[in-house]
Amino acid sequence: MAAAERGHRPVKEAMDIDIQTKPSRPQWYERYVQPCVAELLGSGLFIFIGCLSVIEDAEGTGRLQPALAHGLALGLTIAILGDISGGHFNPAVSLGVWLVGGLNMTMLIPYWLSQLCGGTIGASLAKAVAASERYVNASGGAFSSIAADEQIPSVLVGEIVMTTFLVLAVCMGAVNGKTKTPLAPFCIGLTVTVDILAGGGVSGACMNPARAFGPALVANYWDYHWVYWVGPMVAALLVGVLVRYVVPAAVRRAEPCRLPPPFPTLLPPRGLPCALPGLFSAPWVKAASSCFSREMAKGWRLLSLLLPRRTGRQQRSNLSPNPRLLHPCLCAGQIQAQAGTGLLLGF
Repeated sequence: MAAAERGHRPVKEAMDIDIQTKPSRPQWYERYVQPCVAELLGSGLFIFIGCLSVIEDAEGTGRLQPALAHGLALGLTIAILGDISGGHFNPAVSLGVWLVGGLNMTMLIPYWLSQLCGGTIGASLAKAVAASERYVNASGGAFSSIAADEQIPSVLVGEIVMTTFLVLAVCMGAVNGKTKTPLAPFCIGLTVTVDILAGGGVSGACMNPARAFGPALVANYWDYHWVYWVGPMVAALLVGVLVRYVVPAAVRRAEPCRLPPPFPTLLPPRGLPCALPGLFSAPWVKAASSCFSREMAKGWRLLSLLLPRRTGRQQRSNLSPNPRLLHPCLCAGQIQAQAGTGLLLGF
């Protein structure tokens, strides 16, 4: 009798079996330090690739090589670290996201400092691996498009317009809860590529004060450096005004960056029994499979939702899961996740 009652546990309890234990409140390190470390790391990687693409620019490719390198590097970095910090890697982007409500005020200055430090580290690494002659010829990857004061207006306007395009893509594609898309990293990287292809000859298409600051500091090249701060920051202010006062309120709903969830195992210590106990039970395999298990569990829960359950003469297709199918689906997800991880690790 008790076994039958356990088999007909409430559907909601079965659905939430892997999240029954409420996660503890994020600690100081997770709330403040982790995002800043992610911004520093992401900015360093992105600016390292960007500087190196300019320094080692192959002859005959024009702006294509730097455009693709910057766009692809930014998109990949956002995809990798975006869930931890939001994937800004740009002081102008952080300002724009804060203005639309997607970033806490207490994190704005730490984000800026992390991005500038990351830019300096990335530019230093690019200098360390690049040939000295090419490094000098390219001014260390610093922006040197302005040769006279007469060019300042066109460069400034170009930076404002191109950065507006970029920050708007971030705010509407990755921050706004109504319009955000899973393709945000691709869209943001593509925006950078398009901006460089279109405006690289006008201003160099910086769009990022950290991208300008790191190479300028390492190469000690400060000519007209202020332009690459004023332009992007003005663009961030414009995007903040645009989103708040032009975009309809029904479409405007910023979602602040959430901390990354912990990596819990699919089954609790006394949860559902595994069909193959002891299989891949090594601690290092369990640790490696925890994240993979969680994603597989989502897929199997979705499958159980799609499988129909009859209630009287009515059939409900996706309103509630079938409890008889949920148990084997979760077990199969655990087995498949552990087995797949074991194969990936060469077990």
